[in-house]
Amino acid sequence: MTYTLKQAADLLAAGKTSAVELASDYLARIEAAQGALNAFITVDRELTLAMARKADASRAAGNAGLLTGVPIAHKDIFCAEGWKTTCGSKMLEHFVSPYDAGVVERCTAAGLVTLGRTNMDEFAMGSSNENSAYGAVRNPWDRDAVPGGSSGGSAAAVAARLAPAATATDTGGSIRQPAAFCGVTGLKPTYGVVSRYGMVAYASSLDQGGPIAQTAEDCALMLNVMAGHDVRDSTSLEMAKEDYSRDLNQPLKGLRIGMPREYFGAGLAADVAAAIESALAEYRKLGAEVVEISLPRTELAIPAYYVIAPAEASSNLSRFDGVRYGHRSQNYEAYFEEHNKEAKEEKEKVTLLEAMYETSRAEGFGWEVKRRILTGAYVLSHGYYDAYYLKAQKVRRLLSEDFQAGFGQCDLIAAPAAPTVAWNLGEKGDDPIAMYLADIYTLGVNLAGLPGIAHPVGFGANGRPVGLQLIGNYFSEARLLNAAHQFQQATDWHTRAPAL
Repeated sequence: MTYTLKQAADLLAAGKTSAVELASDYLARIEAAQGALNAFITVDRELTLAMARKADASRAAGNAGLLTGVPIAHKDIFCAEGWKTTCGSKMLEHFVSPYDAGVVERCTAAGLVTLGRTNMDEFAMGSSNENSAYGAVRNPWDRDAVPGGSSGGSAAAVAARLAPAATATDTGGSIRQPAAFCGVTGLKPTYGVVSRYGMVAYASSLDQGGPIAQTAEDCALMLNVMAGHDVRDSTSLEMAKEDYSRDLNQPLKGLRIGMPREYFGAGLAADVAAAIESALAEYRKLGAEVVEISLPRTELAIPAYYVIAPAEASSNLSRFDGVRYGHRSQNYEAYFEEHNKEAKEEKEKVTLLEAMYETSRAEGFGWEVKRRILTGAYVLSHGYYDAYYLKAQKVRRLLSEDFQAGFGQCDLIAAPAAPTVAWNLGEKGDDPIAMYLADIYTLGVNLAGLPGIAHPVGFGANGRPVGLQLIGNYFSEARLLNAAHQFQQATDWHTRAPAL
């Protein structure tokens, strides 16, 4: 049997199962499904069972917390001591982390048991989880479809009931979009609420960790563990400890939900629009009022994001050069000899160190990562910084102001998580711009640093899930979780699981 996070915690507390039994059952499910879904990069049975035995010992000694012994999965972007941390890249294929990320540290301290490391788009760059160096993840609802990205492995694992919950990261929608595509619940917190220490950086001003689970209640329990100030992260916010489950059972009467007219026009598929309209009708039944608002500069989110994020990525990924750690080419000396022999002028020659840089990065990075590094280096180069990067940052401020104006008229904003249901594997592989356009409804949230949640609200074309995104003002995670939980108490979309 499989369980929600809360159900597993209750069974452990009642003594009806053990952490070792739970972990063993989920490990068996992972092994059976891995060939079909490819949701995990690394599974280490002995490491997992050692953590489970420790959790059982803590319970026997009366030292257990609420989630002690509950198994979860970690996105392979979070460093974890003794585990390979590949970030979905050949660049880090053999890297075993010597320390825990802040998120992993908190999860381990809470007694959660790690089942494995979930697959992801390389260095979190992608919207489909087809960019992983370890192969594409398949959507459990339809194996011809993508699961969304970059946290597609975490979303697919939770949807397929290979883990009760998983950690994930969201730079431009990478929690909310895969959660929607896989029919599960995903929460992107306010920027700075969850520590970025030990989370391999893509775009530092946008990246934020969060949970993916079956239910809003489970996401609240996970966020209770994951959130908190970390002095090792300069972007981590100092704020009072919260119980994000505190308002789950509050009624929604009087809640105002805004519908941005820019999100519900041309470009939104009819099947997605129908499922979302049905969900908003359910919210009305629960006492919420739905009002029309405007976010007039929505269309500027894509160009602003795809200037800022690659610029930060080009800086963050410069550390992967074959010198200190990560992939080092075995062919750089041959390249050095061949290149310099063919060089027509002295200035075209490279040093041995430069040859190692070039070959190591060429071999270690995939095409999408290279594309974004090159884009980022271009917009930061002399003569283009003011024309592109500085303007993108100004647009970012304008987008934030649009959201604040919207929140003057409503409490939460409703939006699709994506314009369509999950597309087929390979469908957009030759058209990166089409892939980027699929992020239109999620990017603004990251640019503004706002929290957002996606939860399942039905099915569209080919029986593929549809998710509704709710966006809140800063630090309104408890309100978002309350709204999603109340919806899930009245509906059963979150209980539906794909047949494996």
